[in-house]
Amino acid sequence: MESPQEKIARLRKELDEHNYNYYVLNAPTIDDRTFDEMMHELQRLEEAYPQYFDPNSPTQRVGNDINQSFTQVEHRYPMLSLSNTYSIEEVAAFYDRVRSGLMGEEFELVGELKFDGTSISLIYEHGRLVQAVTRGDGTRGDDVTENVKTIRSIPLQLRGNDYPDSFEIRGEILMPWAVFEALNKEREEQEEPLFANPRNAAAGTLKSQNSAVVAARGLDAYLYYLLGENLPADTHYENLQRARAWGFKISDAMRILHSVDEVREYIAYWDTERKHLPVATDGMVFKVNSLRQQKNLGYTAKSPRWAIAYKFQAEQALTRLNSVSFQVGRTGTVTPVANLDPVLLSGTIVKRATLHNEDFMNALDLHIGDMVYIEKGGEIIPKITSVDTSARLLVGEKVRFIRNCPECGTPLKRIEGEAAWFCPNEKGCPPQIKGRIEHYISRRAMNIDGIGSETVNLFYNAGLVKDVADLYTLQAPAIAALERLGERSAQNIVDAVRKSCEVPFERVLFALGIRYVGETVAKKLALALHSIDRLREASVEELTRIGDIGERIAQSVVAYFADADNLRLVERLRGYGVQMQVTEERLSERTDKLAGATIVISGTFTHHSRDEYKALIEQHGGVNTGSVSGKTTYILAGENMGPAKLEKARKLGVRILSEDEFLEMIR
Repeated sequence: MESPQEKIARLRKELDEHNYNYYVLNAPTIDDRTFDEMMHELQRLEEAYPQYFDPNSPTQRVGNDINQSFTQVEHRYPMLSLSNTYSIEEVAAFYDRVRSGLMGEEFELVGELKFDGTSISLIYEHGRLVQAVTRGDGTRGDDVTENVKTIRSIPLQLRGNDYPDSFEIRGEILMPWAVFEALNKEREEQEEPLFANPRNAAAGTLKSQNSAVVAARGLDAYLYYLLGENLPADTHYENLQRARAWGFKISDAMRILHSVDEVREYIAYWDTERKHLPVATDGMVFKVNSLRQQKNLGYTAKSPRWAIAYKFQAEQALTRLNSVSFQVGRTGTVTPVANLDPVLLSGTIVKRATLHNEDFMNALDLHIGDMVYIEKGGEIIPKITSVDTSARLLVGEKVRFIRNCPECGTPLKRIEGEAAWFCPNEKGCPPQIKGRIEHYISRRAMNIDGIGSETVNLFYNAGLVKDVADLYTLQAPAIAALERLGERSAQNIVDAVRKSCEVPFERVLFALGIRYVGETVAKKLALALHSIDRLREASVEELTRIGDIGERIAQSVVAYFADADNLRLVERLRGYGVQMQVTEERLSERTDKLAGATIVISGTFTHHSRDEYKALIEQHGGVNTGSVSGKTTYILAGENMGPAKLEKARKLGVRILSEDEFLEMIR
């Protein structure tokens, strides 16, 4: 009979194997339910026998919700950038330079796809992942090991036994197209800013302070370069094939190329075929295959002489505009959306493209039936860039912005100086009512699990929830009676709503959905005024004296609390136990040591992350801004401070503080 230690070891080994089959080989051998059951059994055993804890266990891939800071780590080998080109002729010129640099010696190139993600360096000791570091400035990067451990295509323990005792492997952390589009859909529903491309989304996710968020985002990784003292082979290509056997995800697109003609064929093939890949690419890379020849060719100050990147042109597609629809968001903003004939663009089928606002739409002079060019410049969200007017023969009427809400018929309004039209019927327009509820329950607001947009729609249509306070009146039997919701789900929702009463005041303030009051503004208001009662009494003049609170925000806050319905809503929420003031514990941490100080943060740091320094500035009464001006009191300067900021600071006589000086100031 297996001992607990033996069973834990066996489950870890089997789960690692299934992870590899699923995430690297894309060939699972068991179903998801069996995998989950094995994972739960391992979790149970590890909790029962904590003496057998292993930081590289498969159970550690789920991450945790403990905030973490990132320490700066110096790269053993600098992570240099590559020279870029957009023409095959320049790649041919690179080929000639390599031949000349090798004095006519025969050589091979390796062609690889250039994945469009965020660069990562992985350090392995004795077959185990010990550190993961971002590129940073090329010399130093952030230690993101705990976050990287949640990426299931990155092995925590290598396969086989023929790997070097110590080595570094570099690659790209990526967000697959399917994950990216689902994430942006969720953000769009919450009226949050959309990620421009999978690269930005991957980079933002990897730097999350919460590894559980990273685990939930479904990141992937392709590895493309091996470094170390005792590598298995003298060629780049063979080293990566060996790395594939150790469990790393290596692209099948790698090819050995022997001539410029083969390079041209490789470019021509992948310029089309890349559109079918599950992840974003923005070009390809050509490297000299022999490590000895790489060493002989050496480096310039910025890049290796033995490699070059060929970048794809921004991809366009031509398709037909069939109609324009208008969407109403939770704040009433009306956004025009182009409905198109489906067309393949950068690996995804595009059917819709945003038209942003009336001014953007009018500038294109759109007519129904127009043939329009859509683009993902650098793989961004689809947008219409121009109209093929030469194809305008039997087109329909000119597209005009509507003047009444498409949902409730209320005449739209436009604030002077702003581009957006909005529906002012915030109390009676269904998308606005449901949108406010969805915003309230969202993760960064009240974080009420178990309720999504479909559930909100069910509650609203059933008459159970007409505003956010109604959430606190929900009863499990009434929820369970609804379609697709059973008793267990109903009880989970009721429990989650009750738990939201623990959410701190600044997030409650954000959750209320006051126009122009986002997360940052809500935090500033909460920490400056401490309670909903003080905020309700504040005048425009008082509010604008708070750092970064302008006239528009102040007027919106005053208008919100001048509305009797909003006051009744706030009181109902207070009655249900929702936090309406900053806790004494939180206030006790605050000081006025930086009161009146405006501080700019620049450079990279050792003791704390940039976000932590921003929080410390706010905690001690200071204001953090992004640019140096005559109002700047100090610059908190780390290593590699931006030269433009340094020059401007000297001209304006702004005092520059080191990390240690700043920490001493607030100690």
